[in-house]
Amino acid sequence: MNDTTSTAMDGLFLYDRSGRRYPVSDRRWRGEDGSPLMLSPVPGPAPDRIDTSERSLWRYQAAIPVSPRHRVSLGEGFTPMPPLDWDGMRVHFKLEWFNPTSSFKDRGVAVMVSHLRGQGETHILEDSSGNGGSSVAAYAAAAGMKAKIIVPAATSAAKILQARAYGARIELVAGTREQVSDEAIWQSEQIPYASHNWHPFFLQGTKTVAYEMWESLGFRAPDNVVLVAGAGSNVLGCDIAFRELLEGGRIDRLPRLLVGQPEHWATIADTVNGIDPRSRGPRVPTIAEGASIAAPVRLPEAVEAIHRSGGAAVAVTEDQIRTAVRKLASRGLYAEPTSGVAAAALDRFSADGAIGPGETTVVVLTGSGLKSAEKMAAVFDIDRAPDGESHP
Repeated sequence: MNDTTSTAMDGLFLYDRSGRRYPVSDRRWRGEDGSPLMLSPVPGPAPDRIDTSERSLWRYQAAIPVSPRHRVSLGEGFTPMPPLDWDGMRVHFKLEWFNPTSSFKDRGVAVMVSHLRGQGETHILEDSSGNGGSSVAAYAAAAGMKAKIIVPAATSAAKILQARAYGARIELVAGTREQVSDEAIWQSEQIPYASHNWHPFFLQGTKTVAYEMWESLGFRAPDNVVLVAGAGSNVLGCDIAFRELLEGGRIDRLPRLLVGQPEHWATIADTVNGIDPRSRGPRVPTIAEGASIAAPVRLPEAVEAIHRSGGAAVAVTEDQIRTAVRKLASRGLYAEPTSGVAAAALDRFSADGAIGPGETTVVVLTGSGLKSAEKMAAVFDIDRAPDGESHP
């Protein structure tokens, strides 16, 4: 049995869009056809296989295809999901900033880095607009690996500082997010590419957020899961997990995946809705920097996941994102603007009747406002006064 998998995961393989199969042990992050890889289906967890003594995503070790002896963990997962009133609806908010680096990326990175550690990697490369890089830097440090993070020059200073603090080497690249990714792919010839957008084991970590919804709701699926999408890893993680649970007879239906994106970066939403993304004109910067992905590498898979669930997707404006961030804060939730996209989408789906009264809805808030201090100040129109106090 390969060191990177547990004994319960015999028979797994990687596959690309052409259908070609690869051993799980292969040190590759994409297929021979250039497409992203997926892992063959894993049996979902049974309630009696959950390790309730483990207060992290590793409580679902039975459904995570990484050997426990290679586990790299900082206590990620098992985040709270409080129900709050939202314009007369009872909505559960999944607070992913309770992860160790204050974003959902820790789920995927923990599993991905554990897999890479099992393969004997000592150096890894990532490209990120912020949260992904911070997370890879943290888990590389925990695993005793060296990390290099290639970052857009316009990334939030706080997110760059966090990655530097963990000891990662930072390379700033001017240009678009896609140009940053291209640079990382070029450099991946020399350094193993631990891309949260490309690596198949990242999705094996993000799927655990859906397991937690299921467990928290008394082993039932919600009716709706509202998500922000950039590259779509939470969309795909939820799709993978809920299908595992459905195929195992643990739930009787898939929840609808209801997705929001910033209007000038709405490639997934536009594709779902049959709109040519180019019709929106030139892309302009968004306050939701974590969702500014023009060309998601798993676009067809994300669109298919939304359709399969009977879900929907919308593009939201910058004003709607700002309003949603303020609305979340008024309920005690200090969410970064990227998370605000999900709340803005919640308002849109509620207004158009996609979310009905009495339905169980979970909104995933991906990261903390503490990681986007400059943008949060802009949202709340707060300036630093001469006396050193902040005034709206």
